[in-house]
Amino acid sequence: MKHYFSTVNNVVLTHSDMEYSELGRKVRVYFERPSAAAESTEFDFAEGCIPSFEFYKSYGFSQSELLQLQRYMRNNSFLIWEYAQNGGGKKCLES
Repeated sequence: MKHYFSTVNNVVLTHSDMEYSELGRKVRVYFERPSAAAESTEFDFAEGCIPSFEFYKSYGFSQSELLQLQRYMRNNSFLIWEYAQNGGGKKCLES
């Protein structure tokens, strides 16, 4: 993913630029955290998109955690959508 959005409880959220297709507009979002396994170099992740607010790929997060991430994505979708249209959070804040 291209743009950093936030880190909460060691879970990092990044997002893509706005993507356009014949089906409409979307922003891909990616949550990741270091795996809980000791000495692991792997990451748990969840990939989804706005505006559907659904995950299409995930590994390492429980169903309960995915529901929390989905709620976080939905609650912050306005900002993520705005940032994705304008080149990321840092560029939006500079304007």
